Amino acid sequence: MKAFALFKKDWLSELRTRYAINALAMFILVTISVILFSIGQEKITEYLTGGLLWVVIFFSAMSGLSRAFVSEEERGTTLTLQLIASPATIFSGKLLFNVILVFLMNIAITFLFSVLFESFVINNALLFLISFIFGNIGIAISSTIIAAIISKAGSKGTLYPVLSFPILLPLILTLLELTKFAIDGDLLEDSLVEIFVLVCYDVIMLTASYLLFDFIWKE
Repeated sequence: MKAFALFKKDWLSELRTRYAINALAMFILVTISVILFSIGQEKITEYLTGGLLWVVIFFSAMSGLSRAFVSEEERGTTLTLQLIASPATIFSGKLLFNVILVFLMNIAITFLFSVLFESFVINNALLFLISFIFGNIGIAISSTIIAAIISKAGSKGTLYPVLSFPILLPLILTLLELTKFAIDGDLLEDSLVEIFVLVCYDVIMLTASYLLFDFIWKE
């Protein structure tokens, strides 16, 4: 219940300030607009469109998910949280907030891509849905633990993308491959290895995050 209360606090605070929502919305609109203007009347392949989708998702996450713990440091509420809740509870609440934010963000991006790009055609919706769900969970987990790490550093703005790239790269590459399979209409059985890699990534990151967060949070 404490984790949900922390999530509710962050969500209500975000609705008041709209810092992450506005940052994400502006970045998504600007990035997709730039892509559309750059392409013009040129015909792009389905694979390129699928790749651009995850590129936009990756950089959108970089622009709006870094403040999960930074905001607590700026408001001076870190010590209060340490006193009233366990590290696992705090991480769970922040993770839940980022999961909701990531899903809302990526559903909006995917919808815009399906409307604005004619070549973005998914022939195996189930495969894409599975990769989309586990991919979003992986992005949220990684972004949350990275946000916790950089909240203790001095140069918060520059560290987030630097740490995120090597951690999220295996996830993004796997998602690119699964999106290609979904566009081709490949069978789910032919993509089990990539799906297994995706699930393992989420499990490993979640386990490592809970093990490490106790040390990060009390530093």
